[in-house]
Amino acid sequence: MKRINRSIMNLTLWLAPATIVMVLLTGCDIGGLDSYSNQWLYPDSVSTVYVEMFDSQSYRRGHEYDLTDAVCKRIEAQTPYKIISDRDLADSVLSGQLSIYAGVLAWERYEGVPLELETTAVVSVSWKNLRTGDLMINNEQVMASASYSTQLNQSFDYAADVAVNRAAARVVELMEVAW
Repeated sequence: MKRINRSIMNLTLWLAPATIVMVLLTGCDIGGLDSYSNQWLYPDSVSTVYVEMFDSQSYRRGHEYDLTDAVCKRIEAQTPYKIISDRDLADSVLSGQLSIYAGVLAWERYEGVPLELETTAVVSVSWKNLRTGDLMINNEQVMASASYSTQLNQSFDYAADVAVNRAAARVVELMEVAW
């Protein structure tokens, strides 16, 4: 019985300092919760946003309307901001350019026909605070892509819509405050 108690005591004497060293090496903040915050993810200096129609930089037209619509809907749904249709009444302006590219991911080996294609949407975004004149986002780019196959009766427009919606989500993510 003494032998078991002695081995438990030796193990405890060895584990206690080892545990303290491990906690200190991992960088845990034992004293408080300084790294946590309950602040909003978006700047509170803005309450309304005017979204300009995105410009299309590619030959395929019509997708800039879809991007503008998707960005407006995501801002309304995911942020504390209200979309305003009058630029003079807005606190900030969001604007940008859209470029859409297409490429082949996989070719059919014998006939040389594309099996799987990809559509990529590249969006360059600027967001300006009209009260202070500060640029909160200055020509930052986001990219999104979607693949499609004509053999599955999918079209370029289908993939472009998916890519544009994914890009709209990334544009709204850009509006968050940097951690």
